[in-house]
Amino acid sequence: MEQLPPDVIAALTAMSPDITPELVQESWALLIPFHEKAGYSAPRIDRDLRYGDDPRHRLDVHTAGRGPAGEPAPVVLFVHGGGFTGGDKHVAGSPMYDHIGAWAVRNGWVGVTMTYRLAPEHRWPAGAQDVAAAVRWIRGGIAEYGGDPDRIVVAGHSAGCVHVASYLTGQGGGSLDGVRGAGLLSGFYQVEEDERTTPEHAYYGDTPPAAVSTLDGLLDVEIPLVFAVAERDPRFSQLQVARLAAAWFARKGTVPQVIWSEGHNHISQIGSVGVDDLALGAPLARFVARVTGTQATGTQATGTQATSTQATSTEPA
Repeated sequence: MEQLPPDVIAALTAMSPDITPELVQESWALLIPFHEKAGYSAPRIDRDLRYGDDPRHRLDVHTAGRGPAGEPAPVVLFVHGGGFTGGDKHVAGSPMYDHIGAWAVRNGWVGVTMTYRLAPEHRWPAGAQDVAAAVRWIRGGIAEYGGDPDRIVVAGHSAGCVHVASYLTGQGGGSLDGVRGAGLLSGFYQVEEDERTTPEHAYYGDTPPAAVSTLDGLLDVEIPLVFAVAERDPRFSQLQVARLAAAWFARKGTVPQVIWSEGHNHISQIGSVGVDDLALGAPLARFVARVTGTQATGTQATGTQATSTQATSTEPA
């Protein structure tokens, strides 16, 4: 089981919880050396496969090797954050977000990381529509890469979490066929007008809060859900989980499954996967294994590292 040294956790915990460019830079600066040591690339990555017509409709497929040999493996689709106006599935020379694909492969699954359209050019519900389109692509094309189109888990972080929540609640259309579960990581589900900041205004425009809220809709989603929040997430993120838990308990008489990422902030939480798996990687792996009927073989059990730090990347014709 991978863990970060106590002094690194102390440095992350000491940072301001405010989501700023400085938080992003400083958090990743601490994490990257550990990812470089552990290896953060799957043995094979097929890059920039098209799942739609927009230039941002691209996804990467992370596998242990090309081809559908053996029993089809579950698929984990990851949706990155970026405040609705930025971000990408892959930052060259960085673990972002190849390390999520590698984590999936270490656990015996196929990883898919996607890029989606951005605000303000593309507003709500564009993100949910793009998640739905990526799932549709997986349903039709992942078997070629050894993936099982009937065992998909969708996970999103920050703005990506918001898009996944919107997709799950039908705001972007599309089908949940083949989706066995979803991970909602440090996003939000209900934002009042006076709580909207510049990124939310860029994406939602003047759409009323009630129209874009996913809080009530998530209570009706029939597939298993797991939520996550970091210890040093901003107060707003903490409030979102508190609201969700209260609504969940009022409706179901129980609380939802929530992963609390000890010692981490909003950025290092998702960056911790593969180098501090107790924070997020291991509990998320257990969830994926449970809902897909498999056993996680990497972060949950053996702690094995990525099998290769060099990936074979192929570009579309």
